Amino acid sequence: MVLIGPMHVHIVAVAGTGMGSLAGLLKELGHEVSGSDTAFYPPMAPALRDWGVRLYEGFSPDHLDPAPDLVVVGNVCRRDNPEAAAAIDRGLPCTHIAGALQRFAFPGTSPLVVAGTHGKTTTSALAAWLLEAAGRAPGFLVGGLLKNFAHSFRAAPTKRLRIPAEAPPRKTPFVIEGDEYDTAFFEKTAKFLHYQAEVAIVTSVEHDHIDIYPTPESYFAAFERFVRELPETGLVVANAASEKVVEIVSREARAEVAWYALEGDAITVPPHWLAAPGPADAKGTSFDLFAGGVHCGRLVTPLLGRHNLSNTVAAIGAVAQGYGVKIGELGRALAGFGGVRRRQDLLGEPRGIAVYDDFAHHPTAVRETLAALRQRHPAGALFAVFEPRSATACRNLHQAEYPTAFESASEVILAPLGRSGLPEDERLNLDQLVRELRARGRDAAAFTSIDAIVAHLAGRAVPGDAIALLSNGAFGGIHGKVLDALAAAGRAP
Repeated sequence: MVLIGPMHVHIVAVAGTGMGSLAGLLKELGHEVSGSDTAFYPPMAPALRDWGVRLYEGFSPDHLDPAPDLVVVGNVCRRDNPEAAAAIDRGLPCTHIAGALQRFAFPGTSPLVVAGTHGKTTTSALAAWLLEAAGRAPGFLVGGLLKNFAHSFRAAPTKRLRIPAEAPPRKTPFVIEGDEYDTAFFEKTAKFLHYQAEVAIVTSVEHDHIDIYPTPESYFAAFERFVRELPETGLVVANAASEKVVEIVSREARAEVAWYALEGDAITVPPHWLAAPGPADAKGTSFDLFAGGVHCGRLVTPLLGRHNLSNTVAAIGAVAQGYGVKIGELGRALAGFGGVRRRQDLLGEPRGIAVYDDFAHHPTAVRETLAALRQRHPAGALFAVFEPRSATACRNLHQAEYPTAFESASEVILAPLGRSGLPEDERLNLDQLVRELRARGRDAAAFTSIDAIVAHLAGRAVPGDAIALLSNGAFGGIHGKVLDALAAAGRAP
């Protein structure tokens, strides 16, 4: 590993999940770290302070005095950010999150990059956990709070591990969630193109991030380049059930390809890794695993839903075929996977009403998440509370897909759009969505405030029901409000 002496690294826009985790990783590596942002809220703010990161509220050139050795600019910053602009004008060394990882985290490792429109966080977290349980001590950086680790990041060990002789000739793994969002205002290519992948997972490819990729072709082009630039000595573990993944990987890959799928998937290429789903209950899903047509045994994952089983097979394929982990080492580890916060995350059960938090916002993610929760709660009502917040979700790009995405819900509750200022002809039409949901037999309503939603749920939900709070943002603090209101309703005379 290339060793770099202690430096002072300053991060502009440090409070996001990815940039905050980078700050923690740099502190772990022995560097002095400072950072600025518009505001600092839990859970990232207390975590940054606990890690010893010096924090400045707001953006100002004064935060660059004394001059840091390196400035890392977050991708939320624009050219007019006064702090980022001052760093560039003063000629200070500047980079982005990918450049910092290339410099500090990747040397001496074999990166495993998990890419795809859906499933990146869970699949990355699971791959890191399986490698950890198999003694590979991976480094990792994942855009979520991992329940099996103290933090969402860890540096790879500086000592070379003793890897079994029969394993592929790779270095210590570094697992990273391969975000396709752009890197910085001065580097508009996708982050995952900078992550030096040796092993890659591609879970799915559906047009997303319309603010960065205005056309499907522009979005697909980022994945095409990602797959094309994998080295010939690399490995791409690709979803055989995704038509666009098959198209891109079949055409672009120079690396070895290992397809994965579930029994019953509509596929056009033969999978090397195949799972045959077995019985499922509230504790998880059992499945038979096949590799190259050979039965490897029956395993159990605590995750529910076909999408999560697909993610599980992808992670198994990557760590087994990419890093030589034996299947026999994975059974107990898989059963002990704690998951990721904000992914079917059970927040509490006041009065016997299960309240979940989930990051789902794309129609596919909404559909799969609700189907999994319905599997976990086959009886009782399932309330889907959806906040369209991302640049894509707030637009009418998926207006036609959202009505079918809520099929597993008993009642759909729509919050106001999380973004303002969009032209009316571009906005997701919530009234139209309500009409279409009702036409499909769903109870549905659009609410004008978070407090109104909370009051509605407190009056409607009864023991045995489940509530799914779906948003890729903070959702106005609705999570605690719903838990408190449900509990209070039970104490009312």
